Amino acid sequence: MKARHQRLALVGASLAACGVAVALVLNAFNDNLVFFYTPSQVAAGSAPRQSIFRIGGLVEEGSVKRLADGLTVSFVITDKVQKVPVHYQGTLPDLFKEGKGAVAQGRLGEGALFLAQEVLAKHDENYMPAEAAHALEQGRAPASLKGAP
Repeated sequence: MKARHQRLALVGASLAACGVAVALVLNAFNDNLVFFYTPSQVAAGSAPRQSIFRIGGLVEEGSVKRLADGLTVSFVITDKVQKVPVHYQGTLPDLFKEGKGAVAQGRLGEGALFLAQEVLAKHDENYMPAEAAHALEQGRAPASLKGAP
């Protein structure tokens, strides 16, 4: 094999290796990518039915129901416009309370029920994702201002 052919084979092998590495990185990134949706977006059908995503807002007052096993909890997440029922089995964070912000990660079940795999509680005033804060502001604004920037 001539030196020219050896260099060409080396360049080709290097490009193939780089292509495989980029494909593996993009695949890993795609597997770990989790989008955030508000209850209004979930109610409108914008959220994916089959993949994992996050939903955030306020835990509705009086909505937390615990089963006798001590680990299963049902509650409602709201953005003051729409409400989404959430079912979670596990230990809730210490700061999880009605009327406070929370973010749940999981997927949609039957109907509009959200089956959470993880629940995060708001720990200070800076915790809420920008999308959730914006949705809550829109929910509090008078109807005449909801469409205004």
